[in-house]
Amino acid sequence: MRFFISGIMRGSRPDKGICDQDYRKIIKAIIKARLPEAEVIDPLELHPDSVDYGPEEGKRVLLEMAEEAARADVLIAYVPEASMGTAIEMWRAYRAGRVVLTISPLAENWVVKFLSTRVFPTLQDFEAFVTDGGLEGLMAGTASVA
Repeated sequence: MRFFISGIMRGSRPDKGICDQDYRKIIKAIIKARLPEAEVIDPLELHPDSVDYGPEEGKRVLLEMAEEAARADVLIAYVPEASMGTAIEMWRAYRAGRVVLTISPLAENWVVKFLSTRVFPTLQDFEAFVTDGGLEGLMAGTASVA
């Protein structure tokens, strides 16, 4: 099974800095603990210096990661605040018919609300779902999407 970790990187920052990225390691560890054979794609691992990319390379990577999101079986989006890049990846995964699991307190945000298969308010809620076998149940069509 192939997972794509989507999530806030720069958010609305006006500088070249990035938001805290610890969530990526946490999400990967949660998945690997339950499904050790899973392939986990993390754009930050693939492009750790992306904030320094020039316009052509930056655009190529933005579009490439959106397509990668559409090829994964499951997209896991971490959205503690609005993120345009994450919204694009969620849209591509949704349009490709993929499972979109979103970790976000923004349950009423339309992108979060309407493109997600399921929304978890916190990383802890997501971890409990995965630990309890909810991911496998969801993929098999036996778990609730609510």
